[in-house]
Amino acid sequence: MKVLAAMSGGVDSAVAAARAVDAGHEVVGVHLALSRMPGTLRTGSRGCCTIEDSRDAWRACEKLGIPFYTWDFSERFKEDVVDDFVAEYAAGRTPNPCMRCNERIKFAALLEKALALGFDAVCTGHYATVVRNDAGSLELHRAADWAKDQSYVLGVLTAEQLEHSMFPLAETPSKDLVRAEAAERGLSVAAKPDSHDICFIPDGDTRGWLNERIEMTEGDILDTEGNRLGAHPGAQAFTVGQRKGLSIGRPAADGRPRFVLEVRPKDNTVVVGSKELLAVDRVTGIRPSWAGAPLAEETTGEWFDCHLQVRAHGDPVPARARVERPGHADAVLAGPASPASPASAGTAEDAPQGHDAGTWIIELFEPLTGVAPGQTAVLYQGTRVLGQSTIDAAFNAARVA
Repeated sequence: MKVLAAMSGGVDSAVAAARAVDAGHEVVGVHLALSRMPGTLRTGSRGCCTIEDSRDAWRACEKLGIPFYTWDFSERFKEDVVDDFVAEYAAGRTPNPCMRCNERIKFAALLEKALALGFDAVCTGHYATVVRNDAGSLELHRAADWAKDQSYVLGVLTAEQLEHSMFPLAETPSKDLVRAEAAERGLSVAAKPDSHDICFIPDGDTRGWLNERIEMTEGDILDTEGNRLGAHPGAQAFTVGQRKGLSIGRPAADGRPRFVLEVRPKDNTVVVGSKELLAVDRVTGIRPSWAGAPLAEETTGEWFDCHLQVRAHGDPVPARARVERPGHADAVLAGPASPASPASAGTAEDAPQGHDAGTWIIELFEPLTGVAPGQTAVLYQGTRVLGQSTIDAAFNAARVA
C-alpha cells in the first residue's frame, strides 16, 4: 500500500514507520507543524510538535530512506483544538485536547489530505489494535501492552477512519522493546523521553495560560448547603475533583479536605465538598460516535453491559449503557447538570459528522471519582472499544437526593 507515516519526532512513530517500510509498503513521512511558534523548543518531556521534534522526524526518515515533508496544520490546530479548549473551559467544562487532536487533526484533516493525495492509509505510533470481525467489520481494540494502551484517545475514530488506519506497534508487549528496536535500527530518538501534559502549554501551568485568554472574575466558593466559604479568582480556572488552589483558609468542620464538586460559570461559583461526594454512579454523554459498527442495542435503546473509562490511563469500571434518542419518553435522571452544557443532545443535524444525535445513559456498577462535564467517556466490551461521547453531566445519587 501507499502509506503516509505521521512522524511526531518521537520513538514510537519512528519505529512504526520503520515497520511499515519492512512490510513492503511505499512509505512517505510527514510531520505536522501545529505550533504557531515554530521556534519553540522542547523542555525535557514537556511539549511536542516543536522545531526539535521536526528535526528528529526528519532524521528518522533520512535513516529509513523515505521522503519527508512538513505540513502546516497550525491554523486548523488552533481553531479545532486550542480554541475549543479555551471555549470549553470558559463554559465550565474540562476538555480533552488530545481527543480533539486525534479526532479533528490526525484522523480527519490529515487522513482527508492523505486520501486526496492517493495514499491508502495513515500510519501512526499509537498503541492500539484494529481487527476485522467475523462479519467483516473493523473493530478497535486495546494494545497488547495495557500499560501503554492508547485505545482511549482513539475512541473517536469512525468505521471509515479505521479502514485507513495502521498501528504497527499494536502487538508489541512493552515500550522497552520499541526503544531497543529503535536503537538497533540506529534511530537517534531511541532514548528520547515521551511527551506528556498539554502540548500547547509546555510549562504545565494551565491556570496561568487560561488567565491570559479568559476574562476571570472573582466569585464565591460555596459548600453543598450554599454557604459561602471563600472567594476564587475565576470559576473557569477550576475543574471537578480539584483539591489544591482553593485557598479557603479554614478547614472543614470534620477536618477533612475539600474538593471541587461543581463549576458554575453562569453565576461564577465553585461548589466544594467531601471526597465521598465526588463519586458518581450515573453519567450522560452527548455527541456519541461508534468505533466501527455500532451494537444492535444502538437502535433499540436496550441496555448493554460494558466498561466505562474517562481518562487516558484510568481504570475502566463495569457499567451498563443505552442510547436515548431525542424526544424519547424516558427522560434523563434530573440532577446537577453542567450549567453550560446543552439541555439535550439536539437533532441529527446538530451532531458533528460521524457522530450520533442520541445521548448515552451510563449507569456504573462501581462508583467513579472526579468525573467532570467535558471529559470523554469511552465504552469497552472486553478489549474492544465501542465508541465515545462527551460527558454532559455526572450524578451522585446521594447528592441528588
